[in-house]
Amino acid sequence: MSKISKLTRVKTLPWAVLLQAGVLANERWRKLSKRDRARVSQLVRESHGRPHGLNAKQRAELRGLLGKLELKSIGRDLLPLARAARKRGKRRKRR
Repeated sequence: MSKISKLTRVKTLPWAVLLQAGVLANERWRKLSKRDRARVSQLVRESHGRPHGLNAKQRAELRGLLGKLELKSIGRDLLPLARAARKRGKRRKRR
């Protein structure tokens, strides 16, 4: 086990990036139609969060619905924040 305490690990998390990721994910989620949101929720509940718990047709349906969330664009939107957080972290370590 690492010598770094749990509290230290929590303090070093890039909270701004995590918060922004949550905000962006929520925005994308709200852009889905009510019907699509309900279906994604139903599929995830049925599978207990495990894709192998769905049949091939359901997995394809879920993949299509998740594609509408544009998850790759969330990554692009977060990249500048993540880079800034890494730079700040590196500066602290040098001192």
